Amino acid sequence: MLLQHWLGASRPRTLWVAVVPVLVGTALAMQDTGRIAWAVFAVTVLAALLIQVGTNLHNDVADYERGADDPGTRLGPRRATAEGWLSPGAVKRAAVTAFAAAGALGLWLAWVGGWPILAIGLASLVCAWGYSGGARPIAYSSLGEVFVWLFFGLAAVAGSYFLQAGRFDGTALLTGALLGMPAAAVLVVNNYRDRDNDARAGRRTVAVVFGDRASRVEYAVLMLLPFAALPVLAWVQRPGWLWPLLVLPWAVLLVRRFLTEPVGPGFNVLLGATARLQFVFGLLLCAGIFLGGLGG
Repeated sequence: MLLQHWLGASRPRTLWVAVVPVLVGTALAMQDTGRIAWAVFAVTVLAALLIQVGTNLHNDVADYERGADDPGTRLGPRRATAEGWLSPGAVKRAAVTAFAAAGALGLWLAWVGGWPILAIGLASLVCAWGYSGGARPIAYSSLGEVFVWLFFGLAAVAGSYFLQAGRFDGTALLTGALLGMPAAAVLVVNNYRDRDNDARAGRRTVAVVFGDRASRVEYAVLMLLPFAALPVLAWVQRPGWLWPLLVLPWAVLLVRRFLTEPVGPGFNVLLGATARLQFVFGLLLCAGIFLGGLGG
């Protein structure tokens, strides 16, 4: 049972959001260089997972301490610290351990990639802690989606590419920008579901500040715009990059559910489905990149 509580606090349904950008950035570099540094790839994946786990654990305990997770009114999954399943001290120590381990791995990656990777790694750790910590947490502002788009899209794909290829690349930046959109949509679902509790806790998320309609538009744009941009990637690279269009009907279905389904426990399923779509989108993108490389 204790292991189940720790797994729940790490929020495994969202962990793929951290892994997919590394897969895509590495695939792009393989297309351009014809090789993969497997040790670098493995350490990058592990570091990304540790940062995500640390962020989730820190969020679990920080929201409890700020009174943002009321078990009596919460619609989302039950939180380990708020429910009393895990002590605040234990969750804090676990979060610090995850961040420290990610930092140690990041130092090795910085030794491999140089100061650009050091800068990305430090910024990622600082913002991961600042997502729920500090006087003005990112999670309590309207910038959460920007944070996710930047670090789980742009920086993660471009940084993974840089570690493999030794340079930044415009296509990697564009791909990261697209992949970060459905990742940010996962947070939109979370914030839209929790908007009433968040308002009571003093959060100023997009859903709280701008209302339901803004969240619906935001989710639809983040989910559908990447598909509209895929033809640009196909034109820049190869037709194989159109593969993610296979899941466009799934994305349309999720958008429809977001727009029409009443807020409730069903949004927990929608959140997981949005994360899975981002994962499959990334895998199909990797497949298209790989096939494009074979075609070259």
